[in-house]
Amino acid sequence: MLKVRDVHVYYGAIHALKGVSFSIEKGELVTLLGANGAGKTTTLKTLSGLLRLHSGRIELEGASLNGAEPHVIVQRGVGHAPEGRKIFPRFTVMENLHIGGYTRSKHSLGPDIERVFELFPRLKERQKQVAGTLSGGEQQMLAIGRALMSRPKLLLLDEPSMGLAPMMVERIFSTVRTVSQEGVTVLLVEQNAKLALEASHRGYVMESGLITVADNARALLENPQVRQAYLGE
Repeated sequence: MLKVRDVHVYYGAIHALKGVSFSIEKGELVTLLGANGAGKTTTLKTLSGLLRLHSGRIELEGASLNGAEPHVIVQRGVGHAPEGRKIFPRFTVMENLHIGGYTRSKHSLGPDIERVFELFPRLKERQKQVAGTLSGGEQQMLAIGRALMSRPKLLLLDEPSMGLAPMMVERIFSTVRTVSQEGVTVLLVEQNAKLALEASHRGYVMESGLITVADNARALLENPQVRQAYLGE
């Protein structure tokens, strides 16, 4: 489904991605691991069009995404729940969900809103509440729900468990697994490497803007290098 080939990205003079290459098959849940500053968030922002390629190629279902504007990439089937959630704090939960479906007809959003409420019942209870007054976990639910409103083929999740209590983390991951099982392809960036790999089919490790390790999730869980660097063992 997704093919990333020799992608280079710069922040000014800083060479952030130095020839990143990887692929994701349709229906997979794939984790991207790495230390802070490795290039994980930069990779997701590049995939969703928030950052421009310097060189390389990104393909979704065989068609190039190079140079496409973010709203076009959403229309092509890429949803993004960014690091830090980036909800609209002065809008209600329902308004945030409608914004997530902005590329679609307003009259077609009802079933998708109901599906988000099935996945996150707490959002249904708070649908009229201003989003900035939600708890951190509720805001993360909203960020994921908003991304799902575009009916993505590929869902990008950037640190969905960051700053959340363990019980809320498990709820978020349970939903991610459900979404994946329903056929949405997922690329996950996550600090909780053990939980992420346990939920994933495969994984990649990034270091200094490069993919350095690629394997199935079980093998990565047993990889001594990965265990020491990311599992605290």
